Amino acid sequence: MPRHDVRRAAVILRRALPFCPPGVHLVVVDPGVGGTRRAVALRLAEDDRMLVGPDNGVLWPAAERFGGVVEAVDVAHSPHRLEPVSATFHGRDLFAPVAAHLAAGAALGAAGEPIDPDDLVKLQLPTPYVEAERVYAHVVSTDTFGNVALDVTHDDGMAAGLRLGARVRVNGTPATYARTFEDVGPGELMLYEDAYRTLALAINRGSAQEFLDLGPNDEVQIEP
Repeated sequence: MPRHDVRRAAVILRRALPFCPPGVHLVVVDPGVGGTRRAVALRLAEDDRMLVGPDNGVLWPAAERFGGVVEAVDVAHSPHRLEPVSATFHGRDLFAPVAAHLAAGAALGAAGEPIDPDDLVKLQLPTPYVEAERVYAHVVSTDTFGNVALDVTHDDGMAAGLRLGARVRVNGTPATYARTFEDVGPGELMLYEDAYRTLALAINRGSAQEFLDLGPNDEVQIEP
């Protein structure tokens, strides 16, 4: 993951968290460490999960996925922090000790000062939709192979008339809705369901990102 990339970290957290057992999750991608951003611990509505990290938007998409935030505290002056607190190493001196105490059973309310969940920094990502047998998706992330993760599911595609094994068009370019890379020839564009069980674009032995010139949040139109 690129350094300092709050958006990419937020996306990874939102996608990975459903595969993790309920508990306390520590997230530190914090380019504003030592500045005006708050340090927070959050309780989510589903599964009694808790998130600990900087209030810079990195926690918000995952919190939304799990029903929103029902309790939030500012842990900048938490009794669990290490002393003295470094101005530039809050991961060690602040976030990790707070997360450890919460994981050991400490009460969230005792970890810091209560804050209104509505005041948390919200990182807004585009919303996919289906219209007139066409899926309007958005680029979530790309990887080192040039594969492009999208924010739609197989069911979203089915609603627009996409069928596994059939030909589709991606931003007007012909492609195949395939199950595996072996289903298309070298250099061919494909749509497939990735490991996160959302749709993605790839070129067998090539880069879909470069071929389609796509970047984060770019809109992608997919149709039968």
